[in-house]
Amino acid sequence: MKLDGKVPAGPLAEKWTKYRSTIPLVAPNNKRRIDIIVVGSGLAGASAAATLGELGYNVKCFTFHDSPRRAHSIAAQGGINAAKNYRNDGDSVYRLFYDTIKGGDYRSREGNVHRLAEVSTSIIDQAVAQGVPFAREYGGLLDNRSFGGVQVSRTFYARGQTGQQLLIGAYQSLSRQISLGSVEMFNRHEMIDLVKVDGKARGIIARNLLTGELERHAAHTVVLATGGYGNVFYLSTNAMMCNVTAAWRSVRRGAYMANPCFTQIHPTCIPQSGEYQSKLTLMSESLRNDGRVWVPKNQEDAKAIREGRKTALDIPEDQRDYFLERRYPAFGNLVPRDVASRAAKVACDEGLGVAPTGLAVFLDFSAAIERYGKSKAHATGLHDVSADKIRELGEAVVEEKYGNLFEMYEKITGENPYKLPMKIYPAVHYTMGGLWVDYNLMTNVPGLFAAGECNFSDHGANRLGASALMQGLADGYFVLPYTIGTFLADDIRTPRIDPNGPEFMKAEQETRDRIQQLMSVGGKQSVESFHRRLGKIMWDYCGMSRNADGLKTARKMIRELRAEFYQDVFVPGSANDFNPELEKALRVADFLEMGELMILDALDRQESCGGHFREEYQTPEGEALRDDANFAYVSAWEYKGWEEEPELHKEELVFENVELKTRSYK
Repeated sequence: MKLDGKVPAGPLAEKWTKYRSTIPLVAPNNKRRIDIIVVGSGLAGASAAATLGELGYNVKCFTFHDSPRRAHSIAAQGGINAAKNYRNDGDSVYRLFYDTIKGGDYRSREGNVHRLAEVSTSIIDQAVAQGVPFAREYGGLLDNRSFGGVQVSRTFYARGQTGQQLLIGAYQSLSRQISLGSVEMFNRHEMIDLVKVDGKARGIIARNLLTGELERHAAHTVVLATGGYGNVFYLSTNAMMCNVTAAWRSVRRGAYMANPCFTQIHPTCIPQSGEYQSKLTLMSESLRNDGRVWVPKNQEDAKAIREGRKTALDIPEDQRDYFLERRYPAFGNLVPRDVASRAAKVACDEGLGVAPTGLAVFLDFSAAIERYGKSKAHATGLHDVSADKIRELGEAVVEEKYGNLFEMYEKITGENPYKLPMKIYPAVHYTMGGLWVDYNLMTNVPGLFAAGECNFSDHGANRLGASALMQGLADGYFVLPYTIGTFLADDIRTPRIDPNGPEFMKAEQETRDRIQQLMSVGGKQSVESFHRRLGKIMWDYCGMSRNADGLKTARKMIRELRAEFYQDVFVPGSANDFNPELEKALRVADFLEMGELMILDALDRQESCGGHFREEYQTPEGEALRDDANFAYVSAWEYKGWEEEPELHKEELVFENVELKTRSYK
């Protein structure tokens, strides 16, 4: 079946302006009679709940955290994109649109991406009005820096804490609506099922994580803003509680999961140090503005570093391979994330890795420190200064720009990144796949909307750096508040949905049965052990590179692991009480199903594009080889049950404003 994205007709630059001027509206007096559930309190969820509450709707917002401020958006470091062109370096809405389409390897929907670029400028104005402390230049204007995949400076930032500062801005808007009574906040509540009435999403089943009680919550529409599913790999840059349950439970109720194999591998993460590590730590992509990526040119030097006989400082300049600068001279260290990640993997596969595991490359700031030091000395009238003084001045500049990131790195690794280059290696970060949505951000289930990383719509096969915060806030502040009216305008005569209706009672009982099934297994293996094993399967066979034989092997292994899970998992405690192990078990059960779908999607897509690298489909230079004739579509999968194959629905991608061509950053 072919899917309709419902992108409005007309010239690309006019679609959104004309569309939002003609869509159905809900009058203020009618908004007071309409209930909306928002699940998630990160940037997309908090901004959507706050804005919908401001508009007059009755909003219920759910988070499994003890406060919305603990949502994983807080972990975003480097910045947020916006086509303001403050640097007068040639940026524009169209250039941001084009960079995003190209960066996503031409696997995203033109209409959605251009809308994202258009509203990006409003996000910065909104955030500044909220008091977000963006970095500023000497004259007081907002500062910008560059990120991977672009040749302009359009990334606004607050040191290495941009996500935290933006989330505080959204949180204060949300808090204002909570105090006014337009938003009711449910902390420590997790959505574990979707409820449909007459085919429409009308509520959720939530578990109170403090008491274990199941609760029925009804509304005219449900908005999911629950982030991505990167933790299916176990080791990722995501917080350990991040999961796919809300989205996956919606899939089991009929929503389509789109492009699940499109997983972003971030090139600048602190390498794994041990087998029993439970999380990886991200180093912001902004570091690639000033850090140079390299490995030793010969394996003997790399081996000596791995064994502790040498350090990076012992490798002379002419024996260093700055491989990103060598392979991609036009973009250098600022190539997109998928390109940088694969290049680092190739270097390590050649035996040039510099960590004890052999899985790391250097990110070196010595050249930037010297450059900044000389500039600072010149600006302050210092002449004939020593190399040590230049280094001291340069380190102070770098500390001002990246200080908290350097401090975090040193606390985790025990190495001073001002003196020794950082060691980095790619790791799972963001998921471009997600619930299929149309131009209105509504899934194929009427009344069910998805915003932010939870949907698939804007990033194609590879997300450009600093665009996650942009999409989350664009959806929440400036898109969903308009488009949700296209559904709710027909619901103004619909009375309040009854949470005691038969559909809610049935969904609650099914949830109880599912919980009881897990509690009653009484096996010998922990939930964590199953999650770790699943993650290793996913990383080994569906990680930075995939091939058909490996994917088929992985699917068989996941099916066997899932069967073992339901036969031998041990969930301690009680179902009707505070029980973090039960929370984890429910999430891992859903990951075990989601993982198999990711494998299937990767098998179906017989091409390489963005973060999806099939080894069978690559250029002679080892770059991704797309097949636009056969795979220029969105894969939207319909769940049919464990024993049946999911059904693939396709949304053909039409490109009227950009030319499809092989990405080149050389």
